Amino acid sequence: MTSTVPVINPSTGHAFTEVAMAGPADVDAAVGVAAAGFAQWRALAPGERARLLRAFATTVERHRTELAELEITNAGHPRGNALWEADNVRDVLNYYAGAPERLFGRQIPVPGGVDVTFREPLGVVGIIVPWNFPMPIAGWGFGPALAAGNAVVLKPSELTPCTALRLGELALEAGLPEGVLTVLPGDGAVGQALVDHPDVRKISFTGSTRVGKTIMARCATQVKRCTLELGGKSANVIFADADIDAAAASAPGAVFDNSGQDCCARSRILVQAGVYEEFLAKLGPAVTAIRVGDPTDPEVAMGPLISAAQRDRVRGYLDGVEVAFAGRAPEGDGFFLPPTVVTATDVDQPVWREEVFGPVVSVLPFADEAEAVQLANDSDYGLSGSIFTRDLDRALRVARAVQAGNLSVNSHSSVRYWTPFGGYKQSGLGRELGPDAPDAFTEEKNVFIAHG
Repeated sequence: MTSTVPVINPSTGHAFTEVAMAGPADVDAAVGVAAAGFAQWRALAPGERARLLRAFATTVERHRTELAELEITNAGHPRGNALWEADNVRDVLNYYAGAPERLFGRQIPVPGGVDVTFREPLGVVGIIVPWNFPMPIAGWGFGPALAAGNAVVLKPSELTPCTALRLGELALEAGLPEGVLTVLPGDGAVGQALVDHPDVRKISFTGSTRVGKTIMARCATQVKRCTLELGGKSANVIFADADIDAAAASAPGAVFDNSGQDCCARSRILVQAGVYEEFLAKLGPAVTAIRVGDPTDPEVAMGPLISAAQRDRVRGYLDGVEVAFAGRAPEGDGFFLPPTVVTATDVDQPVWREEVFGPVVSVLPFADEAEAVQLANDSDYGLSGSIFTRDLDRALRVARAVQAGNLSVNSHSSVRYWTPFGGYKQSGLGRELGPDAPDAFTEEKNVFIAHG
């Protein structure tokens, strides 16, 4: 490893540990270790790989509190969220443990012989995960990749390396061969070296659209596969016939979870004009009731932002805008901001159009269904969204019309590990999770066997 650097607790603004960070020169050795691990991993019988993935899940379960504490300290996630995230890694591993024995090929009717297909692992794949949900997003990548028979080099963000490093240790404790899951913390230069390495057969990246475009271009030089889960500016569309009480009560959680540092955040609220004032009146108390503070406190619903730089970036979006109301946040060294609601006056305002990635939501009225769809789609992004209405026909019409990969009706659910997840437009490329995710980490081989 190149250097040891302090890792900051965003709740206090102070370092709580040091972690050895890799440099670009370390990538080649890591990929070599992973290639050796891949040779051993792919040679195992499918049932044995499945057993080891279940053992990994059981080991994660035994250490769920430890993993959650790391996520609380390193990422500032409230305790309930952090425990859910550890459980999600366990559940993803258990779900994809069913895949090794179900990577089915096909028999295709042809004249003069038998034609069959096989699903074969790619080899070494790179998984690059962000700082906002470092533990579950790592699992969403390595779960299906390992199930398909690949070896993984996992690069966590340099801001939040702790749970990834611990998961790498737990994989070995569970019995996975050395090199099957290699964790390589480091900055963007390490990620770039992983993308450029000729023996890495695929990159799965979650992060900003700007960086995703660079990764896609670099992968193109080697015709290397990539899956990209990028930014979002999702719409929460509330029609006049909706249950306004329910819509207002649920809207804060849809955008302020993880302090708004969520690519699925419904950070644009579109409200039909006839109920706009009523909705705002009911949204206000729901927002000001959010308790912001020390994430170790079980009563706290929202913790800090990840860094001082991110806090200051988000603050910049509030310059010159109309703030309808805001909650309260602690003073001091932590990187806290209050949940804030802005009444949008212009669809070209940065706070309305850009991904803020913080606890800020904009509200805008619309006239009718056609305008709601037009406004929802007036974005470079298309990751998620919500539709509130009692009219089932309208719900289906709007869901089909909105250009987003993940939509919820009368709720804000976005990510389930057993359903596909991904975005339209500049929100990404490909899909993660769901029953087909292991296929995205395989080559499909066709074999024809002639017979007389």
